[in-house]
Amino acid sequence: MDTATRLLRLLSLLQSRPQWDGAELASRLDITPRTVRRDVTRLRSLGYPIDAEAGIGGGYRLGPGGRLPPLLLEDEEAVAVAIGLRAATMTTVSGVEEAAVSALTKLNQVLPARLREQVGAISAQVAQLPQGELPTIDADILTTLAAACRDIEGVRFSYRTHDGTDSTRSVEPLRIVHTGRRWYLVARDRDRDAWRTFRVDRITHLQRTGIRYQHTNPPDPLDLVAEGTGIAPWNLVARIRVQIDAETARIHLPPREVIVDPIDTTTCELRFAANDLAPLLFQTTRIPWPFEILHPPELRTAVHALAHRLLNS
Repeated sequence: MDTATRLLRLLSLLQSRPQWDGAELASRLDITPRTVRRDVTRLRSLGYPIDAEAGIGGGYRLGPGGRLPPLLLEDEEAVAVAIGLRAATMTTVSGVEEAAVSALTKLNQVLPARLREQVGAISAQVAQLPQGELPTIDADILTTLAAACRDIEGVRFSYRTHDGTDSTRSVEPLRIVHTGRRWYLVARDRDRDAWRTFRVDRITHLQRTGIRYQHTNPPDPLDLVAEGTGIAPWNLVARIRVQIDAETARIHLPPREVIVDPIDTTTCELRFAANDLAPLLFQTTRIPWPFEILHPPELRTAVHALAHRLLNS
């Protein structure tokens, strides 16, 4: 194995897990521990930050920063990355489309012919339905929020609500949730002492505060976004008790349309909403398990009328 190949293999091993013992690396690369130390020195001179600790529990690990290491991908991984980049060319995150095209061009240049054919065949047979006019997300804001969630660090930003009201918010981020159409930040609003969801496209003048915090009994981010987007904006809310456990119901029902609240091990309550009765009736007829309509009473009447009409047709 020549030096260049060995250095690439060493980088690949360092990427594959958090820490390596020097003897393990020497065994994997079929070299001596002394050569491992020399190769680590070579990689450091090329700009790759490799940390080393001596003694029991020590070893080598690839640190943050420095140059982006080359990625060594298996065939399936390369195809998955290429398909993901093609999908990213149609994202609503500003700047990502151009970066995805650039990355895809570089990847296509090094893909073997057989893999280019696979990617091309999949792409040619996949079409995406238009989603209408969706707001564009600032990529810098999205990555800053993600970093704040990761580092458990507070942020401050300007926010415009759906009615056009501007305000300044100081929050403790928990998670970013993507519904397929929009991006939401789930965070605890420090001034209001309450959990809130914020549309990321309405966030401007974002700043990290440097203040760290610990969440106490945080809500489920997916449930909070589903509640805020699927229930709160609508006039009519259906509540239906279903003879099935909550876990099974969540598997079979779309989370963006139906909120599932467990009652006990064999029953749960479904909630979904709309501005008029017809969508509630349609959603109710799709429930595949025995159920009881708790609210509103006019939905119960509409379901009984539909059942009577179907039985007599």
